[in-house]
Amino acid sequence: MSKFFISPEDVETQVFDWGLIKWMSAPSVTGAQKFSAGVVLLAPGKGHMTHNHPGTEEILYVVSGYGRQTVADETMDLKPGMMVFIPEGVNHSTLNTGWETLKLIAIYAPPGPEVALRELPDCRVLPPGELP
Repeated sequence: MSKFFISPEDVETQVFDWGLIKWMSAPSVTGAQKFSAGVVLLAPGKGHMTHNHPGTEEILYVVSGYGRQTVADETMDLKPGMMVFIPEGVNHSTLNTGWETLKLIAIYAPPGPEVALRELPDCRVLPPGELP
């Protein structure tokens, strides 16, 4: 596997009751040290509970689908093309409000939360190439 060109089948899949994450760039995948980036798929009507990432900033970019994002005490409806900035340690949550999958690109700087997500009890990890 090249560490410069990554395909979804090259990386493991984190499976949750709300959807999937594929970390396409992380220290363990590309060797990147200053950020991690992944594709997040949220099922219709599902979402992330309120949480935060101490010491890590996050960006979410909406590729497709519709949702609702809360950051601190501000809530906004999401649509394709929007970006969300989440400062380090700030509470946030995401909900898919549409009938189709909400597809996001998530970036953490510095990396780390992707490892913590992998260790959650409700996370099932599928090896590269295996479909859920």
